[in-house]
Amino acid sequence: MFVNGRGSIAQVHYTGDEAAAEIKKLLDAVVENEDEFERWEALVTRATELEGGVTRNSSPSSIELVRNTFNCFLAKFPLFFGYWKKYADLEFAIGGTETAEMVYERGISCVPSSVDLWAHYCAFKMDTSHDNDIIRDLFERGAHFVGLDFQGHPFWDKYIEFEERNNETARVAQLYRRASQIPMYQFARYYEKFRALIVSNLPVEDIAEPETLETLRAAVAAENQGFERSTLELDRQLRAKLDQWHYEGYNRTQADVSSRWPFEEKIERGYFHVTDLKDTELENWRKYLDFEEAQGDFQRTCFLYERCLVACALYEEFWLRYARWMFSQENREEDCRQIYIRASCIYVPISQPTVRLNWARFEEKLGRTSLAHDIHEAILDQNPDHVETIISLAGVDRRHEGADAAVNTLEKYIGQRNAHVGGVLAAEQARILWQSKRAPEEARRLFMAKSDKFLESKDFWLKYMDFEITQSSDDEEEAHKRVKDIHETIRTKGRFSEDASKALSHHYMEYLMDHGGKDAADEFMKLDREVNGYVSSKNIELPHSKPSAKKRKNKNKNAIAASQGAAAAATA
Repeated sequence: MFVNGRGSIAQVHYTGDEAAAEIKKLLDAVVENEDEFERWEALVTRATELEGGVTRNSSPSSIELVRNTFNCFLAKFPLFFGYWKKYADLEFAIGGTETAEMVYERGISCVPSSVDLWAHYCAFKMDTSHDNDIIRDLFERGAHFVGLDFQGHPFWDKYIEFEERNNETARVAQLYRRASQIPMYQFARYYEKFRALIVSNLPVEDIAEPETLETLRAAVAAENQGFERSTLELDRQLRAKLDQWHYEGYNRTQADVSSRWPFEEKIERGYFHVTDLKDTELENWRKYLDFEEAQGDFQRTCFLYERCLVACALYEEFWLRYARWMFSQENREEDCRQIYIRASCIYVPISQPTVRLNWARFEEKLGRTSLAHDIHEAILDQNPDHVETIISLAGVDRRHEGADAAVNTLEKYIGQRNAHVGGVLAAEQARILWQSKRAPEEARRLFMAKSDKFLESKDFWLKYMDFEITQSSDDEEEAHKRVKDIHETIRTKGRFSEDASKALSHHYMEYLMDHGGKDAADEFMKLDREVNGYVSSKNIELPHSKPSAKKRKNKNKNAIAASQGAAAAATA
C-alpha cells in the first residue's frame, strides 16, 4: 500500500508483533497532530529501528510500515533533504538500486536547490551505474539546479571527482574553469587548480572555450605581425594571454563574491525547519533579494529565491514576493503559476490564505474565472469563517456577473455562518449596493431589513452608522435623526460587550463633533456622562494627602495595641 498526502497517516497500520503497542501509540500521536514535527520524528526513528533495522529480509509488515511512514512524512515535510537521503538508503537496503533511485528523483523534485541532496544522489549514481554518459547527464542536471549556490562546492567537488576517476583531464579542466567563474565561497580554490592547467602541457583547446581562443589567437597574431615566432613561443604567448584573460575573470568573480558575502555570512540556517527563523535572518533575506534583483540577472535572482524559499518556506511574504517578481518578467505566467501552486498546495499553511487569494486574482486576470472560484472554495472548505475570502469570492462575481450576483453569493454564506460573520457579510452586501450599484436606497433597505438579525455584530452597526453618516442630504435634521436612531437602537436593543457598546457610542459622539449642529455639544456631554460615567471623589484618598486626625488617632491606637501584645508574648 502506498499512501501520502494530508490525513493519509490515519490509514497507516502496523500488523507486526514487535513493539506493536509502541508503534500504535506513535501513530495515534501523529494522527492527533500532523503539524508537530517531533511526533513524526519519533515515529520515523522507531519504524526504521524495527527488527534491528529494516532491510529486504525484514517482515512485510515492517517494510510496509516504514515505507508508508516515510511517504506520509515527506509529503508533509518535503523540504527535509536529510530524510530523503535516509529514505533512499533505506530503499536501497530493501528494494535495491531502482527503488532508491526513485526516492532520489522524488527528493530532488521537492528540493531541487539542495546541494547536499544532489551531491548524495550523484555519488549514489557513481557507485551503482557503469554508464558514464548517464552519470554525466545527472551531474549536468544538478549543475543547472545547484551550480550557482554560494556553498555549492560539495557538488562541484563530486563532479570533478567523477571526471578525475575516469581520467578525463580535459573535462576536469572545463569543470575547474566553470566553477572558478561562479561567485561561490571556494571559487579561488578552483581558479588555482585551473591556472595550474593553463601552464601545463594540456592542449589549450582542452582548457579554453573556442570563442575565447579565437579572440586570444587574433590578439597574439596582431602583436607578432612582421615577426617570426616559433610554435613553442606562440603557444607560450597564447597561454600567457589565456592566464591574463582568466585572471581578469577571477577579479570579477572575486568582486561578485565580496558583494554577496555580507549577506551570506548572516545566513545561519539555510535549510528548512519547522521552527521560526530569527527576525535578523528574515531581514537579511529581504535585503539579499533586493540586492540580487537590482543586479538584473534573471537566473541568479531565480536561484536566490529558490534558496530563500527552502529556509523561509512557511513565510508567505517570500512566496508572494517571488510570484510578484516573476510576474513582472516578460512571458513568465506559467512560472508564476507554479510558484503559487507550490506555495498554496504544499508549503504555506491554510491559516495564511493571502497567497491563495493572490493566486485566485492571478488566475482571474488570465481569464480563468472558474479556477479562481475553485481556489476560494478550497480555502473556505478548510477555513469556513474566513471573511476576507468570502468577500473576495463575492468580488469575483461582482466583477464578472454584476452587483446583484455578488449580493446573492454573500447571502448564501450569511445563512451558513454565525451572527458575527454574517453581520460583516451583510454590511458588505450593503456596501456593494451603495458603492458598486449606486443604489443607496437599496442599501438602506437592506440595513434596515437585517438590523434585527445582527444585534450582536459590532461591525454591522458600525458600517450601518458610517453609511448614514456619509449620505448627502438637503435636510440636515433628517440626516442627523437617521444616525441618531441607529445609535439609539444600538443602546436599547444591541447585545454587545461593554467595550463594543462603548466603542459604538464613541463613534457616534465623534460624528456629533464632526457633523453635528448647534445642539451637538449638549448631546455629546450627556452621552459622555452616560457612556463613560464619572467617579466620585468622596471615596478616594489622594496618594500624597495627610491622614485625618481620626485616622491618625486610630493608627496610633493600633500601634500601641500591637506593641503591648508583643511585650506580653515576650514575657510569656
